[in-house]
Amino acid sequence: MGNSSAKDFHWSYTDEPHASRRKEILAKYPQVKELYGYDPTTKYIVFAWLSSQMVLAYMLRDSSWLTIFIVCELFGAFANHALFLAMHEISHNLAFPTDVQNKLLGILANITTVVPHFSMFQKYHREHHQFQGVDGIDADIPSRWECVVFVNSFRKIIWLILQPIWYLTRPLFLKPKIPGVWEAINWGFVFIIDAIILYYWGFRSLMYLLLSGLLGSGLHPVAGHFVAEHYVFIKGQETYSYYGPLNILCFNVGYHNEHHDFPRIPGSRLPKLKEIASEYYDTLPSYTSWTKVLWNYITDPEVGPHSRMKRKSTKGE
Repeated sequence: MGNSSAKDFHWSYTDEPHASRRKEILAKYPQVKELYGYDPTTKYIVFAWLSSQMVLAYMLRDSSWLTIFIVCELFGAFANHALFLAMHEISHNLAFPTDVQNKLLGILANITTVVPHFSMFQKYHREHHQFQGVDGIDADIPSRWECVVFVNSFRKIIWLILQPIWYLTRPLFLKPKIPGVWEAINWGFVFIIDAIILYYWGFRSLMYLLLSGLLGSGLHPVAGHFVAEHYVFIKGQETYSYYGPLNILCFNVGYHNEHHDFPRIPGSRLPKLKEIASEYYDTLPSYTSWTKVLWNYITDPEVGPHSRMKRKSTKGE
């Protein structure tokens, strides 16, 4: 089932489609600009998820590993992934009016994943938008090594389980960046919180938070968006939207064509964008189930880590 051999990426010799579509939509519907700006409710959602995870971490400090795993799978994975997608919103400065305020909230949201990554993620994610698919720049695209190794159903399952590892380490090999002040603040704050939790609540509390992040970004329904967003299932289509119920927990990240077209619009307003410019989005291939996307990814021998659109840089990078 799903056996395949290593294949090359899908190569495009045109620019990514989002800038041109954005220009067309703004020319036809200038009122779309009214959707730009930050969403003041984001900080409250962050605090709610963060509080729930910290309370559970404390409550589970003396629990069995089986209990911890079950709570991680049924709640913690959803909570931590919601916080990860909050960080995605915040990386676009969509939670507060200033860059500093957004950075501080992103670092705060980062503490339940145990591993500090928000500040560096923000840098790489902005490049993903600016240079979508560009070879050697877009760190969202799997490495050649991943394409060679994870070529059948069993190996693709392993690849999905370890997906957070690839996202954390891939940029370091593709295009390493020198850490700055914000990385130091991010790392220092998160590691201090880790040490406090470990000292006062114990190892199991810390592991609950870590496992919640690993499970929620691995082989889990909410992590289906990692594959759904840009993996090529239909030749020529490099970005896909998802219109399903998990968007409620995930800041509407499923509206991914809409998000790439207008990264200055917060997730809460992307359905309004789709409503205004419906003729641009209703005809594009989309999904209603991230779980089905994961299943198709595992079982389809033609789909794997190589199933991404790549293009050569035209910007002298």
